Amino acid sequence: MVGLMDILINTFGINARCTTLLEFSTVEELKEHYCEIAEARKQCKLLIIGRGSNLLPTGDYDGLVVRSRIMGREFISSDRVEVGSGETVDDVIAWCLSQGLYGMENLSIIPGEVGASAVQNIGAYGVEAKDFIVSLHALDLETGEIVEITNEQCEYGYRQSRFKKDWKNRFIITDVTYQLSTTFTPHLDYGNIRKVLEEKGISCNIEDGQLTAQLLRDTIIDIRNAKLPDYEVEGNAGSFFMNPIVSKEKLDELLAKYPNMPYYPTENAVKLPAGWLIDQCGWKGKTLGRAGVHDKQALVLVNKGGATGEEVVALCHQVQKDVLDRFGVEIHPEVNIV
Repeated sequence: MVGLMDILINTFGINARCTTLLEFSTVEELKEHYCEIAEARKQCKLLIIGRGSNLLPTGDYDGLVVRSRIMGREFISSDRVEVGSGETVDDVIAWCLSQGLYGMENLSIIPGEVGASAVQNIGAYGVEAKDFIVSLHALDLETGEIVEITNEQCEYGYRQSRFKKDWKNRFIITDVTYQLSTTFTPHLDYGNIRKVLEEKGISCNIEDGQLTAQLLRDTIIDIRNAKLPDYEVEGNAGSFFMNPIVSKEKLDELLAKYPNMPYYPTENAVKLPAGWLIDQCGWKGKTLGRAGVHDKQALVLVNKGGATGEEVVALCHQVQKDVLDRFGVEIHPEVNIV
């Protein structure tokens, strides 16, 4: 247990504190503090975080902040691993490759911890955490028991799960079990992965034997580093907005006005790139006070130095308004604003 008014960890670089920060390294340690955590939940003064890479504080948090520091990786079978919720996702991906386990390469260098990624259903370049999560264990704050929750029970969707809706603040995840593959099958059809590989002189035909999982991981890292800022240099939470989902009728309406607009078909609708919409509104590289839109990726809001959470929220609202006014499309933050 750490004392009063601890720093509220966040990659946005917002100067914020919390009343109490509780970090636990084992399931037993977490269970020892069950009564305290359950009471904070009852009073609506509980915040469960990971590395704070998807968090925007708008001020000090008057309550209990809980963070997992449970580490460890254990084989359940030849292609299943159980991972502590405090592990960093990118470290797990690198380790999996070293063990000959494949599939998560497209999620490389997304900041965040394993437990939080299962809540958020992180995703990138056509791959999502839900594609690999078999099940997880968590402390149920309604009963005090450690329970097993399956992938299906989580009801995963695009950047969504029950942990963000009706299960909000009910469970604290202690470990996640992933199903990977011992065969490398690359996912190359989202974004500019194929183009970058070709520019490197690497054949995208897996049968040619040139493309390896490590090369794909390295390429994903290069792509992300080229367009996303380092949060240690310029505070940010990665992609600030979710890509909006619209009907096919709305897509046709927009394409009539913007024939070059990119889009990605989904099962029953269409996903639009929020970054493109924001860029078309002229926001890329622009600032509002001490908050700004990144000059290489309009999907990212940044702390230009000394910004408060309220300044970032004000920028968020203005960007949302401009996109709605121009395109008639609502965009929503995927960042947790508290």
